Amino acid sequence: MKKQYIWALLACLGLAACKKLDQKPESTATKDAVFGTENGLKLYTNSFYNMDFLPKNSTSQDAMSDYLAVRSVQDFIREGGFGANNSSGWSWGDLRNINYFIANCNNPAVPAAVRNNYLGIARYFRAYFYMEKVKRFGDVPWIGKPLNIDDPALNAGRDKRELVMDSVLADINFACANIQATNDPSRTTVTKWVAHAYKSRLCLFEGTFRKYHTELNLVSTANKWLEEAASAANEVIKNGGYSINNNGGPGVSYRQVFTSNTPVTNEVLQASVADINLGVLNEANWWWTSGTYGAKASFTRTFINTYLKLDGTSFTNDPAYRTMVFKDEVKNRDLRLKQTIRLGDYKRITSGQQVPAPAVFSYTFTGYQPIKWTLDDTYFDAGALNTNAIALFRYAEVLLNYAEAKAELGALTDADWALTVGALRARAGITAGLSTKPTIADPYLITNYFPGITDATILEVRRERGIELSLEGLRFPDILRWKRGSLMEQEWNGFYVPSLNTPMDLNEDGILDVAFYQGTRPNPGAAGVTYVDVSNTIGNATNSQKLKNGTSGELTWMNEIPRKWNERNYYYPIPLNDLQRNPNLKQNPGWQ
Repeated sequence: MKKQYIWALLACLGLAACKKLDQKPESTATKDAVFGTENGLKLYTNSFYNMDFLPKNSTSQDAMSDYLAVRSVQDFIREGGFGANNSSGWSWGDLRNINYFIANCNNPAVPAAVRNNYLGIARYFRAYFYMEKVKRFGDVPWIGKPLNIDDPALNAGRDKRELVMDSVLADINFACANIQATNDPSRTTVTKWVAHAYKSRLCLFEGTFRKYHTELNLVSTANKWLEEAASAANEVIKNGGYSINNNGGPGVSYRQVFTSNTPVTNEVLQASVADINLGVLNEANWWWTSGTYGAKASFTRTFINTYLKLDGTSFTNDPAYRTMVFKDEVKNRDLRLKQTIRLGDYKRITSGQQVPAPAVFSYTFTGYQPIKWTLDDTYFDAGALNTNAIALFRYAEVLLNYAEAKAELGALTDADWALTVGALRARAGITAGLSTKPTIADPYLITNYFPGITDATILEVRRERGIELSLEGLRFPDILRWKRGSLMEQEWNGFYVPSLNTPMDLNEDGILDVAFYQGTRPNPGAAGVTYVDVSNTIGNATNSQKLKNGTSGELTWMNEIPRKWNERNYYYPIPLNDLQRNPNLKQNPGWQ
């Protein structure tokens, strides 16, 4: 798509330049062709949609998170495994492209309202660009104009977070006020409501980051950002015309949003849409169902325990939860669980036939194998073949942004709760606690996730956010802004195994699926059963998959490799080459 935009732009500029070569220099004709017509402005801003800082595949971004066990421990959280020499992300070419447009979109031949619409789109993308930089590096240089190669600003130091984020807020406010489109049936472009949704996301990030990162000395300014987040979300809620998808009922309507070939327009504000004819497809199945290509990402049991029971009570209130086997622990739970992982009556399609499909241990380390983004037909597993639309912004996130901002401000009412978390839980089949905000803090959440947070409403909004938005690329930013980086040190655990050499029927279809052994594999073993070796060593090598109590207990994966979160990890280091080119940038603390 980027190439198509570039070639179209070149063609447009070429035609314009060739009309009167004897009267105007090419550069003048080129600028007039782009900035002197609405079509030129539209063509230019269309090129922004494929810039490098935008997410390319949101189905796999959460591989860097606390709730997924993956193939190997990321270098970023291994002591001594990461430094400035292997950091990345300090690239600024896309910003120059945006700034060039903003600086030159001033031709009076185009009506001011039209120009401001496209300037709004450009400033939306500049806000997005800078938010990604601030999330990654903290303080960065604010550059509000296209720089020439001899501009002294190229060797300037970094600006304070406050200046940069105030500029980001000005950009997104301009976008919200001036983008004219309120509806795009294709759900592929930035509209006024997408801008408001993004404003709610970035303001929530900044408000909570300032609140919980007290070392910044910006706590007194946090509420301003939280109020902006709530206000932006409320604009979408009141005027956007969106709703939670409930087509098909609680047991299927959640997953429909992620597997539909066309965006579910009542809930999805913007999506990356596949097109078979253009060869624009995604690789969700390949990444999530391959034993070799993807990260074999699997949910941890600690996180799965946070899914409520259908009656609205905490699953971990049951003292038997620690030793409950898989087939039992997934019953009578929040219906999003069965739409997020393989369990129960989940089936896949092979050669047109529906086949029961429990978790496969060549694809999962923990037994909690995700299905949220994958299509059920195995045809899609062997390459980048997926046709499902990937939601980039959806109404559920807007509701949660509103709920969290209001909760952090201490202003969430029962009506707000019913509108947001209550509505999402109702779609998930939960029957109680939908109309009034909670008053009792769940000790499981405090102990395992948020020590120091005693406000029951904030805890439950965070629970809801983790479940509703799982695997959508938002978890790691949430960890950063809540200052809960130590969650990245959690052990990677899986479902409970009561004993060795005892085949388990995971989906209760009468067919035994998996058994765990140590030493010599049972021979011949039960027909059709996958046997998994959980010995401490295999040959001379340490085995990363074990049982927590030796011959029974939760599965564990790769816990022999220490994971360490230091204060410095809240920011990435400035890449070494960039720091050498411009020493005035100075390195982030702890990465020197």
